[in-house]
Amino acid sequence: MRVEIWSDIACPWCYVGKARFDKALRDFPYRDEVEVVHRSFELDPGRAKDDIQPVITMLTKKYGMSAVQAEAGEDNLGAQASAEGLDYRTRGRDHGSTFDMHRLLHFAKDQGRQEQLLDLLYRANFAEERSVFNDDERLVELASAAGLATEAVRAVLADPDAYADEVRADEREAAQLGANGVPFFVLDRKYGVSGAQPAEVFARALTQAYGEPSPLKVVDSGDGADACGPDGCAVPQH
Repeated sequence: MRVEIWSDIACPWCYVGKARFDKALRDFPYRDEVEVVHRSFELDPGRAKDDIQPVITMLTKKYGMSAVQAEAGEDNLGAQASAEGLDYRTRGRDHGSTFDMHRLLHFAKDQGRQEQLLDLLYRANFAEERSVFNDDERLVELASAAGLATEAVRAVLADPDAYADEVRADEREAAQLGANGVPFFVLDRKYGVSGAQPAEVFARALTQAYGEPSPLKVVDSGDGADACGPDGCAVPQH
């Protein structure tokens, strides 16, 4: 069974959602028969590489909220991440283009190191002090830590066309599947799970999708789940 996950490194709910899905997959009795493929989805497609701003500033502009409200939202996201065993810096993070990161993730997929790189990118963006935006050497370091050849990574970053078509193809396919926000999980092209659902929802979807021929159906907990889309990310209010 193949599980495809559309996500963006700048999306906090993708960070949390992946942890919840990973938990469900670890407990799935047929986990060794599941192939996980990560697909590209940019929250800010076309954003200039040097267009970087603090997350709090981005939130106030996108949501029209006050800085105090934005900080409260970040605190709540930090609590959600902590509940999943994830580190999350609620202050001092920035926001920018993730296009080069998606290109590197496609390169990493070719090398069998996609999962490793994605985990490092998430942690670097949400938990570590040094920015991942507009810093090629930072991306080289992370890719090298994921087991990728340093010079090959530099070559991908130096060529803006490298893996660009693959990123855009993923994004077109997301639109065709009706995914207008992330994370979005597609299980064997039978079930779609939208948002950072609880682990038990992912567990149920894995069980339902395994060996069951059916059209794509959307699985939901009934209350909806938090996600990020072109207009921004859902901000927890309590």
